[in-house]
Amino acid sequence: MIDAAQIDHLALLARLQLTPEERTAMQEDLSRVLGYFDQLNEVNTDGVEEMQRPVNLVNILREDIPEGAFPPSVVEALAPEMQGGQIKIPRTVEAD
Repeated sequence: MIDAAQIDHLALLARLQLTPEERTAMQEDLSRVLGYFDQLNEVNTDGVEEMQRPVNLVNILREDIPEGAFPPSVVEALAPEMQGGQIKIPRTVEAD
């Protein structure tokens, strides 16, 4: 099903350096997996409705009711450091 050139292309995309033994094993494994899909394609699904889940689920959601925010004094007490009325946090991205 899958030839060596396709395995080499997949390895390149995944940035994998495969030994010849690993290439052979991957080719066999992927061919076997795709063979299972071929088997599934042979199953007669006429009259079977499409479904997203095998069980019907219903989300139970509450109303989104806006509530009051924390008062500034509480925010200031919880913040590690404040500067100019705003919470100061450590830099997380290095600038070039």
